[in-house]
This record gives sequence, C-alpha cells and structure tokens, in this order.
Amino acid sequence: MPNRFLDLLASHDGPIVADGGMGTMLMAVGLLFGDPPEQWNVLPEKQAHVRAIHRGYLDAGAQIILTNSFGGSPFRLKLHNLHGQVFELNRAAAELARAEAGDRVVAGDIGPSGELFEPMGALTYDAAVAGFAAQAAGLAAGGVDLLWIETMSDLNEVRAAVAGARQAAPDLPVVATMTFDTRGFTMMGVSPADAVAALSELGLAAGGGNCGNGPDEIEGVIHGMRVALGERAQGTGDRQESGSPIPSPQPPAPGFPLIAKSNAGMPEIVDGRAVYSGTPEVMAGYARRVRALGADIIGACCGSTPDHIRAMAKALRELPALTLDEVALASAPAQRQAPGAAQRAREERRARRGA
Repeated sequence: MPNRFLDLLASHDGPIVADGGMGTMLMAVGLLFGDPPEQWNVLPEKQAHVRAIHRGYLDAGAQIILTNSFGGSPFRLKLHNLHGQVFELNRAAAELARAEAGDRVVAGDIGPSGELFEPMGALTYDAAVAGFAAQAAGLAAGGVDLLWIETMSDLNEVRAAVAGARQAAPDLPVVATMTFDTRGFTMMGVSPADAVAALSELGLAAGGGNCGNGPDEIEGVIHGMRVALGERAQGTGDRQESGSPIPSPQPPAPGFPLIAKSNAGMPEIVDGRAVYSGTPEVMAGYARRVRALGADIIGACCGSTPDHIRAMAKALRELPALTLDEVALASAPAQRQAPGAAQRAREERRARRGA
C-alpha cells in the first residue's frame, strides 16, 4: 500500500522540512500552562486554533506536520482525568491535521510517558506497550501517515513505544527521536552513538534528536550519529577519545535518515512566559549547518513558530549547501566525552541538591 511518508523519503531531492512547536503556538492563542493541549482537539471552540497552527506550518513550507498529541498517552492524560478519552483525543488530533495537510505528510506525535521504568520507577514494559498502543490506535484511525515517537530519554521506553505503535498500526512506518539535554547525553545516560545504533536496529524509518538545549546541541548530536553510522557501515566502532580531532561523517547508512528538530534556543522567563532566544535567522543558520552534518529531515521544536520554519525552508531551498569544512561545531559529539562523564554529571546534580 502506498504511504506518503515513505514516498517522500524515496523521492525527495534535498532535505525534508518538518514543522515546529505546537505548544508554543497554542499558548500564544490562550492555552494555559499546565492545561492539556490534547483536549483542544475535541473542543469546538478550540479546534480552529489547532487547524490554523497546522495550516501556518504548511504555508511556511513544512512537508511534514505533527499532530497535537504529544501528551496523548494514557500516562499523561490521567494527570487531567482524561485517560478514558485516549482514542477519541488522538483520533481527533489526527483528523484535524489530516484536514489541513492535503497530500502532505501527517505524523502521529507520541511523547514520553513521564514515568520511570522498573526498577527505578513503577512502570512495567508491558504496561508501557499497552499504553502507547492505545494512543497509536487513535492516531491511526484518524488518518496519520506514520507514527512519530519523540523526546525520549530511555531506550527501554523507545522500544516499548515502537512495540505499541506496531501492535496498533502494523502497516504504518515508525520514527523515533531522543533528547540529549544532559551534557550531550539523554537524562538516562544514552549517547547519540548508542542511540542511533539502537534506533537503527529497531527497523525504524528514521531516527534522530529533538528538543534539548538549542541548535548547538542538536548539531553535535546529528554529527555524532552520522559518524557512528559511518563507522558501523565500515565495520568499525572505535569511540573517539576526549580531545581527539572531530572525525568527518562517513556516507549515510542506507535506509536510515536522520531527523533534527531543535528548540529555538534557550528560554528565558519574561513577564511570566518563556521567550526563546533563537530568531528565525538563527534557526535558518542551524538548518543549513545541521544539513551539512548529516540531517535528512529538519524541523524545530519548542519556541519555534511558522516564521522560523519559513526562514529554515527558504535557507535550505535557496541558499548554497554548506560543506563540512564550513561548519564549526559549537557542541562536540557526546561520544567524544571521557568515559563516565554522564555518571559524574548525575553525581554532581545529586550533590548540588543535597548541599
């Protein structure tokens, strides 16, 4: 059966542009901090806002839009006593995006559970699979082209989300991205190299990084992933020692595109709301750099708007592609850090909390 996303991957000439932040845009039109964005999918007086945000990103040049369902798992919805509406809220999210997208790609957005797996927490693998499957079933029923798992920190949770997605919608492609916001590692200590090895072995249609601490971080993540993929393709896997020269990316591993969706810089609280430092011009520069470093699908995350995506799309399509020699990494790939760096970072945080 034809699939819009797989067709786009197979036929695109140059980078694919994805959308930007949903929560940022919803808060700009009245969503209150702490309220569930997914409820807007079924409120008649709010649905037009969700559709307008999708339309704004499409008009800006996005070829892929994500549904308003980041927190649409039963784990997150139960915080608002909405866990009995998982199917309804996710199906509605997909239907709103599908109504605007036309022949462009709609990705069913699946965010993290917000819970810790056993033994650190109470969430079991089987319960996680069942919860993510419930969300994926609603998204599939609403007409998404693929399932887009994002902002993950734990590889076990990625595996559970992928298993749930495939259980509910076996015919849909699945992609996954992780967030490397702890000195270039995920909160659970996963490096970009380890992440891309695990993601590619899951048979995903694509994988990469999103959210985090801004463009510099995502650029380092994508570079680290591309280097790791090149090493795997060549049958080598030696990690770079701290202080060694930054290696050049090798040719992409066949069949595994990389996704980059950075936040628009770092937020500052101004008059009670988060204001991000990354202007459209800053994000346009990031788009060109991360493309040179190996990203195939490029979008943005928190703090971004259609103006950011418009500037990024224009830069990618109209300006000359950068070469690796023109790109200076502000954030070195995590695989170049000394062994134990992630553990030391966690110990430092615990020490600060206890001081």
